[in-house]
Amino acid sequence: MNTTWEQLESAAVSLARSGAIKDRLAEAYRNHLALVNVEELPAALREEFRACHDTLTREHPLRGEDAVRATVRKMSNQQADQLAERVVRLFAALVREAVREDEPVEHAALATPAVNGAALGAPRKRKSVPQVISLYSSEAQVSRA
Repeated sequence: MNTTWEQLESAAVSLARSGAIKDRLAEAYRNHLALVNVEELPAALREEFRACHDTLTREHPLRGEDAVRATVRKMSNQQADQLAERVVRLFAALVREAVREDEPVEHAALATPAVNGAALGAPRKRKSVPQVISLYSSEAQVSRA
């Protein structure tokens, strides 16, 4: 079973993918946000989560669709963008709450390689100066012989 943290993270990742914003928003809700138990969220974030949920399910569906599909169908792209931004900000607020409460922030995403293969949150490995100097020194000695 996925945790609230994982569901919000997955929703944010769904929103970051390519495709139409309305489709990404509906997918993020159906596959992730709908599975979040609001009582597992910190009290400070529950109202914002409920507001996002209500915004995504406010329209009455037509035959063959659900409330989410009906809602995003009636939204403008700008409204969908703004709601997607609220969801991403909600995930960021959850991360800040976890850090504020001094909870260990151990998650697979923090160990996932980022740009250029550097892990998020991991210290970069750097060559020390002596290694660079010794490399050039040994090359210089080899070329003289």
